[in-house]
Amino acid sequence: MNRLDVTEKIISTKVSKGIKWEDVAKKVGLSKEWTTAACLGQMTLDAKQAKVVGKIFGLDAEEQKWLQVVPYKGSLPTPVPTDPLIYRWYEIVSVYGTTIKELIHEEFGDGIMSAIDFSMDIVRQPDPKGDRVNVVLSGKFLPYKQY
Repeated sequence: MNRLDVTEKIISTKVSKGIKWEDVAKKVGLSKEWTTAACLGQMTLDAKQAKVVGKIFGLDAEEQKWLQVVPYKGSLPTPVPTDPLIYRWYEIVSVYGTTIKELIHEEFGDGIMSAIDFSMDIVRQPDPKGDRVNVVLSGKFLPYKQY
């Protein structure tokens, strides 16, 4: 048994029972974005959260313990993603990455946007020409320090 086995069981149960990530998140008490990442093996749940997720997905005590282990982050199987939706994010960073970097540095100075002190919100935005995916990424700016 390992974390990947638990992730696969969560996904299998989600599909077979028709579970929605938003419903899981409400029971855990956190955002659907963070909760989904945790269930997919990219975040660490505490014991209380792992118990809630365990109940939803029928995980035993050992499987729940795997949800509490700090994961090796990075879920993509290849350097350049092949899944079309994920590839579009890669494409966005490839095309606009230098623009994003330049504008952040111009506004904040030399540093990075944190992926640790971070939040994300994904919502459907109705549009007469076809619904849009509205993604808001918000990360704390961390300046490089001089020493």
